[in-house]
Amino acid sequence: TFLLTVSLTSCAMVMFRALLLLLLPLICSAWTSAPMFSRSARAVVTRNKNLLLHMSSQRKAGVSAPGELRDFVQAAAEKLVVVDVRNPNASVEPGDQKSLAVAPLPSDETRPQAVHLIWDRDSDAMPLPDVDKDTPIITHCGGGGRGQKAKDYLEKNGFTNVLNGGGPKETECWAEFGEK
Repeated sequence: TFLLTVSLTSCAMVMFRALLLLLLPLICSAWTSAPMFSRSARAVVTRNKNLLLHMSSQRKAGVSAPGELRDFVQAAAEKLVVVDVRNPNASVEPGDQKSLAVAPLPSDETRPQAVHLIWDRDSDAMPLPDVDKDTPIITHCGGGGRGQKAKDYLEKNGFTNVLNGGGPKETECWAEFGEK
């Protein structure tokens, strides 16, 4: 048995997981059916395959699945509004600096369907978007925690068509709406 420690950036880690997800079934099927490997070695391979599959599908509670986001974006088309609740003030939300480096705040040049409405942890509130209550909205922060709070807040204020998209850390989800 050997231990392999890999330190990768988050982007490289996603690519690494994707590659492993593609190769692992081939490796596992060869190893688990090969008589030269002990039963305990086959069990370790199977257990690690299941752990990797679980890790690749982990999202924060409430973050919509990539397929659900894709369908939502397609159905909404130009009516979609993306609500970015990240805070660029590093003294208030230091964790947002990483996601802001990857994905800029909305502007006229980038992310034209997005608005920037900061989620305030102290008041558990945010400004409401100036749109109809049935407008299709995707909320997001860096990874989905405040995006879920924003979704819940909007729904409590009468918005009826809201999903939590997670954020840039949720690369598969972000790919579905991040450019909007």
